[in-house]
Parts: sequence; C-alpha cells; structure tokens
Amino acid sequence: MAAIISRIGHCEIARREPNFETLARSITFQQLNGKAARTIFDRLHRAVGTRFTAGAFLRLTPDELRACGLSRQKIASLTDLAEHVARRRIDFRKLSRLPDDEIIEILSQVRGVGVWTVQMFLIFALERPNVMPLSDFGIRNAVRKAYGLSEMPKPAELAEISRNWHPYCSIACWYLWRSLEGPAGI
Repeated sequence: MAAIISRIGHCEIARREPNFETLARSITFQQLNGKAARTIFDRLHRAVGTRFTAGAFLRLTPDELRACGLSRQKIASLTDLAEHVARRRIDFRKLSRLPDDEIIEILSQVRGVGVWTVQMFLIFALERPNVMPLSDFGIRNAVRKAYGLSEMPKPAELAEISRNWHPYCSIACWYLWRSLEGPAGI
C-alpha cells in the first residue's frame, strides 16, 4: 500500500451530496461500464430536470425512463427508491447521523440496492472513513496486483489484508481504485 500511496500522491475523494440524486446515480452505474453509465445518467438527468428529486423522477413515465437507456430492473429500482424518499421512509438528513450498519439496513430495503451500493454511498456521500467493500471487483483486483497474488483474493482474504488499513479503509479503497488507472494512478 505504501508504494501505491507514494506513486499516486495526495488522496482527494470527490464528495457527492447525500441525496436522492447520488443514490440514483449509484443504482444507474451498477454493473455498467463507466462511459455507458454516464451516458444513461446524463440522459436521465436531462429528463428529470435541474432539480433531481424523487418527486421529479416519479413524474416521468416508464417510456421516458426507457428512452434514457434504463433497463426495466433499473427503472424498478429507481422507482422504488423514489417512492421510499417521497413517502419519507428514507430521510437523507437523518441517515448521516446513523451508524454504517443501520444505513446499510435501511437503504438495502430498496429494490436493487445491495450492500455494495450502500458502501459506495457511505464512502462518497457520507464520507465515512472506514468502509471496506469486500466484494468490490476493482478493490480485489488492485490488491491482487499490489500484493503479487496469483488470483483474486476472496472477501475473507481481503478482510484479513485490510485489517492493517483500519480505521481508514475508505482511503485505502480510493488508492486501490486509482492504482488501476495507469502508471501514474491517474
């Protein structure tokens, strides 16, 4: 890890607001490559309008959402999230005061939102310093490369390796993701 930090330099995690738009973006980006996901989310953002709220999202028809490039599953997930927010089952202001495990429990009730999605929200929106997404492909691949492992570490192996990074696992994740982006890590 020291070699990665030395090569990449100062950590600058881009913070996102802890709101409906940020979680909707995470859902949109699930299991898609970055360019495709950005294109779809940009279309969705234009369709929703400048105030990207649950209410504005719910005013769109399924046909309008499909025209953005969203799959039926993503539409169902995003609609469920919007309904949770509109009915105040999710209050983003209150979430920030809760411990990570409670946030995972609350947000995982939304269709299509799993632990990984909530962990990304914890890292990038709530700026939680000690989140380790053990199932993240990029993290596992970066650890494989950095530690010279012959195969991807399993989540249990990654948990063991990452114990040294506590209480700053989120920072370690940022460096690991950046290490995959090229020789300068950028």
